[in-house]
Amino acid sequence: MTNGRKTIGAKLSGLTITIAAAMVLSACSMAPKYQQPEVFSEDAQFRYNNTNHAQIRAYDLGWQAYFTDAQLKQLIGLALENNKDLRLAALNVESVEKQFRIQNSERFPGLNVNGSKNRSRSAADLRGQNSDAISQSYSVGLGVASFELDLWGKIKSLSDSALNQYFSSREARDAAQISLVATVAKAYYAERFANEAMKVSQGVMESREKSLRLASLRYQHGVSSKIDLRQAETLVESAKADYQAQLRAREQARNALVTLVGGNYPSQLAAASNLTQQFAYDSLPASLPSEMLLYRPDIRQAEYQLKSANADIGAARAAFFPSISLTGSIGSGSTSLDGLFTGPNRTWSFMPQISWPIFNWGATKAGLDLVKVRKEISIVNYEKAVQNAFQDVSDVLAANATLKAQYASQSKSTAAEVDRNRLMQMRHDRGITDSLALLDSQRQSYAAQMNLLAVQQQWLNSHVDLYRTLGGGLKAYSDGQVPTIQNSQP
Repeated sequence: MTNGRKTIGAKLSGLTITIAAAMVLSACSMAPKYQQPEVFSEDAQFRYNNTNHAQIRAYDLGWQAYFTDAQLKQLIGLALENNKDLRLAALNVESVEKQFRIQNSERFPGLNVNGSKNRSRSAADLRGQNSDAISQSYSVGLGVASFELDLWGKIKSLSDSALNQYFSSREARDAAQISLVATVAKAYYAERFANEAMKVSQGVMESREKSLRLASLRYQHGVSSKIDLRQAETLVESAKADYQAQLRAREQARNALVTLVGGNYPSQLAAASNLTQQFAYDSLPASLPSEMLLYRPDIRQAEYQLKSANADIGAARAAFFPSISLTGSIGSGSTSLDGLFTGPNRTWSFMPQISWPIFNWGATKAGLDLVKVRKEISIVNYEKAVQNAFQDVSDVLAANATLKAQYASQSKSTAAEVDRNRLMQMRHDRGITDSLALLDSQRQSYAAQMNLLAVQQQWLNSHVDLYRTLGGGLKAYSDGQVPTIQNSQP
C-alpha cells in the first residue's frame, strides 16, 4: 500500500512538472507592440482657459463639493443609486469581467478528479458456464483534459483582448456616471428656470389683463378704437400661451428628473439654494489638452478598445502555427477497495495531439487581415474620441468665458428695459403716451426678462458642462476640505 502511494505521488510530481513546463512555454506573444497614437502636438493649447485660486482639477473635485444646492445634491445621489442606465452599465461591466475570467482560465490546465464503481451481472450462456457471475470494479484518477500549449501566445493574446474589453467597459460605466450627474443638474435647472419663467409670464399676464380692462373701458366710452381693444386682447392671450408653454417645460423637466432618479421622486426635498449660489467655483482650469487622455473616461474607453484590437492581431498570427494539446491522467483501478492503491493496479495515460492548418490558409490569412482592419478602425475611433473631446472642452471654455459678459450686459439691458416700461406706464396713465407705445414697451420688457433667464440658464449649464468635460462627477467627495462657496455666478 505504501509503495503504491509513493508511486502515485511520483506520477503526480511528474504531471505537475509537465504542466509547469507547458505554462513556461506559453509566455511568448505574437501581438505587435502597442504604441499610443499621437494626436496632440507638444505646444497644443486651449484658446480659452480658466484659472482659480486653488488650481483644483475637476476630476479631483467631488460633486458634493462642486455643487452647493442641497436639493440638487439630493437628486444626484438618488440618481446614482437608482438610475437604470447606470445600473445597466454596471451590469455590463460584471458581464465582461466574467467573460475575461472564462477566457483567462484557458491559460491554465484544468485538473479533474474522478472516481467510479461498476457492478454488473453476466449471463451464464454468455460466459459458457452453468452459472451466472457478478463482477465489480473500482477506479480513481486525476487527469488533465485537452490542455493546449500556448507556444505562440494565441491564448494569452485572447486573454489580453478580453482584459482590455473589461477595462473598456469600466470606462464606459464611468462615462455614464459623469454624464448622469450633468444630466440631472441640467434637468434640475430646466425645472427651476421654467418656474422663474412662469412667474414672469404670470406678472406680465396680470399687467396685460389690467391694460385690457382699461382698454375695454376706453372703448366703451368711445375714447379708443376697437383696434386698440383687440390688440390688448391679443397680448393677454399671448401671455397666457407663454405661461402654458412654461408650465409644459416645467412638467417635462420634472418628468425627466423622475426618470433620472429611477422613478421614485422624493416627496420631501432639501431646501433649494438661490440660483446665484449653485457652484463652489466660478471656473475650473483645463490645463493641457494632453491631460484629457488621463481624465476623460470616453478617451480611455477608446484606447482600451484599441489595445484589445492590438491583442487580437497576436491571436490571428498564432493561428498560422500548429496547436499542441495534452490530455493525460493517472490513477488506479481494482476489483476491490482494498487493492485500489496497490502497485500492480496503477493506471496512467498520456495523449499529446498536434493540429496544423494546411488547406485553410486563405481563411486564416483573411482572419488576420480582418483584425488588422479592425485595429485601424479602433485607431480612427480613438483619434475621433480625442478630437471630439478637444472640441467639447474648447466649446465649453468659450461658452463659460463669453456667457459671463453676456449675462452682465443682458442684466443691465433688462433692468433698463423694465424701468423704461415703468416710465411708459406712468406716461400712459397720464394720457401722455398712446396705447401702441405702451404695448410695444411691454413686449420689449417681457422679451428682455425672458432672454435674461435664458442666458442665466445657459451660464449655469456651461458650469455643469465644464465640470463634465473636464472629468468631474466620478467622486462624491473631494480628498481634501470641502471648498467654500464663492457667490460669483449669475
